[in-house]
Amino acid sequence: MKKLIAGNWKMNGSLASNEALLKAVQAGLGAAVCEVAVCVPAVYLAQVQGLLAAHALLGSGSQVSLGAQDVSAQEQGAFTGEMSAAMLREFGVRYALVGHSERRQYCGETDAGVAAKAKAALAQGITPIVCVGESLTEREAGLTADVVKRQLAAVVHECGHCITEIVVAYEPVWAIGTGKTATPEQAQEVHALLRAQLHAATTHERRVKILYGGSMNAANAAQLLAQPDIDGGLIGGASLKAQDFLTIIAAAH
Repeated sequence: MKKLIAGNWKMNGSLASNEALLKAVQAGLGAAVCEVAVCVPAVYLAQVQGLLAAHALLGSGSQVSLGAQDVSAQEQGAFTGEMSAAMLREFGVRYALVGHSERRQYCGETDAGVAAKAKAALAQGITPIVCVGESLTEREAGLTADVVKRQLAAVVHECGHCITEIVVAYEPVWAIGTGKTATPEQAQEVHALLRAQLHAATTHERRVKILYGGSMNAANAAQLLAQPDIDGGLIGGASLKAQDFLTIIAAAH
C-alpha cells in the first residue's frame, strides 16, 4: 500500500502564493513513490483544480490530488455557508477532511456529526480523512485510548461495510501547531490501537491508511513514517513550504 502525504493548508494562502507553492512542489516532485494531496481553503478549490489539471496535461512527474478541508453532512438545502459532497466532486475533489481537531474545538463538531460527514463524502466517491485525537488533558489523564476509539467507533458504526474506503488521521491535539510531536513510539502505539479497532470491524483493515497528523515536519518525518502502522502524514505548517513538503514526501517510501 502506498503511503499518503496530505497537506492541510488550513486558513492560509492567496492566489499568488498558491500558484508559486504548487509550481515549486510539482517541479520537485518527480516520480514520487507515495500519493500526494493538498487540502485547500474552499475559496481556492477552483484555482487549485485548474493548476493541478494544467500540470497533469503536461504529463510530467507524479500528480497531486485535490482535497477539501470540510464537507457538509447535508445533500442540499437551507444550510448557508455549507458545501455538499456533490459540489466538491464537481471541482475534482478526491479527499475531504472531517472532524479536524480545530473544527471539533472551535465549531463544536460531535462524533456523530463527523460520522455523518464521512458517510456523505463516501456517497459521492470522495475519500474522507477522518481525524481523531486527544487533548493534553486527556492524555495526561490516561484517556488517549478511550477518546480515539470513541471517535473512530462513531464512523465505523455509521459507514458500515464502507469503512475500508476511509482514511484515518491520528492528530494528538497537544501536538498540533505547538511544535511538540509525539515520539515515534507514542504515535505507533496509538496507530496500532486504531488498526486493531479497524480489524474488529473488517478483515480488510490494511486497506485503510492511518496517517499521523501531529506536527510532522522535514526533520522528524522519516522516523515517524518508518513505524509499521503509520501510513503517511497529514501535514500542516510544513505543507506551506515547498522544500519541507517535498522532504516529507521523499521520506514516505
